Amino acid sequence: MELIIGTKVWSTWSLRPWLALKRTGAPFTETVVQLREVGTSDDVAKVSPSGRVPVLKDGELTIWDSLAICEYLAETFPAAKLWPDDPAARALGRAAVAEMHSSFASLRGECPMDLSLKSEVELSEATHADIRRIVSLWSDLRGRYGAGGPFLLGAWSIADAFFTPVATRFRSYGVRLSDFGDTGVAATYNEALLEQPDFLEWEKAALAG
Repeated sequence: MELIIGTKVWSTWSLRPWLALKRTGAPFTETVVQLREVGTSDDVAKVSPSGRVPVLKDGELTIWDSLAICEYLAETFPAAKLWPDDPAARALGRAAVAEMHSSFASLRGECPMDLSLKSEVELSEATHADIRRIVSLWSDLRGRYGAGGPFLLGAWSIADAFFTPVATRFRSYGVRLSDFGDTGVAATYNEALLEQPDFLEWEKAALAG
């Protein structure tokens, strides 16, 4: 397998399937396309039908969407348990991922992922609303499944891959989740994402340049 990704310090969509693929334990080749440089669009167009990264190549198969890659990995490597066995937990996890995949535009726009950044910024009310929703979502799922482990559905899953870039945004922009209704549950989960070994490996490589 080959996973083609964007610059690690910035590329949220690349981080998500990379975490899932690492979790499978399967060997893969990692190819990095440098973003925000002259010629980037041409480089990506050579490897991606959509003109975007990430892209997973598995033999003759090419998959060009983060969520589709993660679901393919879940089906290809069932022993990795990228989704929980419980149908209700799996459905709620997929709902959370779908919401992350399509929503929170204000947070994305005002707080792009930058693993090298540590700051505090004044955020708009639209971004405040996004953060409050994320706090509510995390708190609800942790309340349901917290007994099973430190992650959103207890054990680590694709849902955690999708929210890891959000955790980095909260850290980078000095967001205090207690200001948005968190009683401590969401903050604890946020820290669990940032301490997960595969993410730490990605971050180390990103900051090394």
